[in-house]
Amino acid sequence: MFQPDRILSLTTRRRLLLAIASLPAWPAVAANGDAGVIRIGLTPVFLDDQVSFLGKWRAWLEQKLGRSVVFVQRGNYREIIDLLRLGKIDFAWLCGYPYVRHRHEFRLVAVPLWRGHPLYQSYLIVPSDDKSTKTIADLRGKVFAYSDPDSNSGYLYPQYALTMLGEKPSSFFSRTFFTWAHRKVVEAVGVGLADGGAVDGYVWETLAEVRPDLTAATRIIDRSQPLGYPPFVARSDIPTKELEQFRQVLLGMADDPQGNELLGRLRLDGFTAGQPALFDGIAQMAAKVSRK
Repeated sequence: MFQPDRILSLTTRRRLLLAIASLPAWPAVAANGDAGVIRIGLTPVFLDDQVSFLGKWRAWLEQKLGRSVVFVQRGNYREIIDLLRLGKIDFAWLCGYPYVRHRHEFRLVAVPLWRGHPLYQSYLIVPSDDKSTKTIADLRGKVFAYSDPDSNSGYLYPQYALTMLGEKPSSFFSRTFFTWAHRKVVEAVGVGLADGGAVDGYVWETLAEVRPDLTAATRIIDRSQPLGYPPFVARSDIPTKELEQFRQVLLGMADDPQGNELLGRLRLDGFTAGQPALFDGIAQMAAKVSRK
């Protein structure tokens, strides 16, 4: 794990940047399932013990659904989106940004509740020892870390913030790069590989609990307005009965002792059915950025 270093040489910074960029995606648990198997797409989670957690979550879901469950893991949203569109997976835990862009193709299943609401924010962060940067405008000509080009909090929001300032996001920074995980944005900013970055506020706050050494090396300079939390979605042609069964299992998770324990490990309160309108704010930001 990277540690903050205020005197990194340019060569060392380049090597670290290349190391982050070349990290492999999480391997898939399975690429396809047999008939009767429920396939759920996921991008990397930030838990240090993710293998243990996903094993327990899969077992719990299988018990509740009465069917085999396979988690299909990929290293970015695009791969999960493609698998969902091709019918290779049945459900996926996606970001709100790809959901609004493919709303006519995906069906909303349920939305997690964090701190009592189906909402979260994008955080813009800088190194903690940078006391001069107050807003994103102060990052002109500097290096910026995004998480994923299909991420609302890790890409769309900073693009929107710059657009609303009358700036051109593609040329505002001297250099940008993708880390392909929110946790890696925190790490990249914390060790000085980037002068700023955009991160999921839920991930930053959770890391502040479980890995405070990582977040302590960063400082929040801006928070977006509350936006729809990354939802669970289903492929468009999934049978309504199958979708409703999965939805009810998620909605009942907080009332089940083992399910509630799993939610606790995710720092979530439960799930709500949610409505597509919950993501209108993200759709509005996307429309503003696309017109720039």
